[in-house]
Amino acid sequence: MPPGPAVVDVPGTVLADEDRERIRHPAAGAVILFARNYENPDQLRLLCEDIERLREPALPVCVDHEGGRVQRFREGFSAIPPMRELGRLWDRDRDAARQAARAIGYVIGAELGAHGVDFSFTPVLDLDYGASSVIGDRALHFDPTAAGALGSQLIIGLREAGMAAVGKHFPGHGFASADSHVAVPKDDRSVKEIFGKDLLPYRKAIEAGLAAVMPAHVIFTQADAEPAGYSKFWLQEVLRGKLGFQGLVFSDDLSMEGACVAGGPRERARAALAAGCDMVLLCNDPKGCDALLESLKGVSLSRLEAWEAMRKKGGRDLRKSVAYREAQQRLAAMSAALQKPEMGTIVPIQENPS
Repeated sequence: MPPGPAVVDVPGTVLADEDRERIRHPAAGAVILFARNYENPDQLRLLCEDIERLREPALPVCVDHEGGRVQRFREGFSAIPPMRELGRLWDRDRDAARQAARAIGYVIGAELGAHGVDFSFTPVLDLDYGASSVIGDRALHFDPTAAGALGSQLIIGLREAGMAAVGKHFPGHGFASADSHVAVPKDDRSVKEIFGKDLLPYRKAIEAGLAAVMPAHVIFTQADAEPAGYSKFWLQEVLRGKLGFQGLVFSDDLSMEGACVAGGPRERARAALAAGCDMVLLCNDPKGCDALLESLKGVSLSRLEAWEAMRKKGGRDLRKSVAYREAQQRLAAMSAALQKPEMGTIVPIQENPS
């Protein structure tokens, strides 16, 4: 059965009958996991194997596993630092920061892949303007050049571990102060400024092999009246046209307040797909998900090759490899370097000119 455009979630640590029905639905195209789906490494592996057996080809399993406060699986996994720590290291030693970013990508890919997870929604490519609490230390840096360089190395590290990368939140959530989980954020900057700053990390990430993009539930008032995830301007004219991106576009969670401007779940999904999203997420809403799946029955996923690229590559456990051990050593070296007082202090982000 070919994949559909919907990314579905499950409520527990094992699949119930209704979960299996959703995953088998022809409109389903991927499965996203959360912290609630995780008890321990063995349980996660069995859950992913169960999901894999339900379809041919198997639907990819994904998760938000960025590091810091957004790391769904913790016990049995390496503690990935907030991405801002890479930015701090960049300000001290750029080569060490690049190496650490690549190592983090490799560790994330190796550990998730060993448990049956196909990809993570990472890296965050938003710039740290000091305005957005929901982004905050998830961002790599306030400087577009630094964010682009570090994001690219994360992507390379993920790819070396057989894992695709998803850049978010296009074209940038860092300047908007409101949290799109509970509000509709707006960014009033000019298109020229956004092009000159926020798009640079995406250009570099695409050059590095970025496989997918997730747009922001942010309205960029000088460009479009719709949030970026519903905007043909951002997704078709800019992302596909100007940046030449050929991978998948995932909507952000359509249950978020920032997505509700388009109506109910079915209307939100249709609006996202019409704007240029390939796949849509609706999380934490089983009834809404069922309605969404039915409304998308018969809607095919056109970018099958790009969808296939989201599935993990290679079958062996990379945690036993020399590359994994070296990546862990680089993470330890990063932590040690950032604890050295003689390396100086970083000027707070709000004191830097934007």
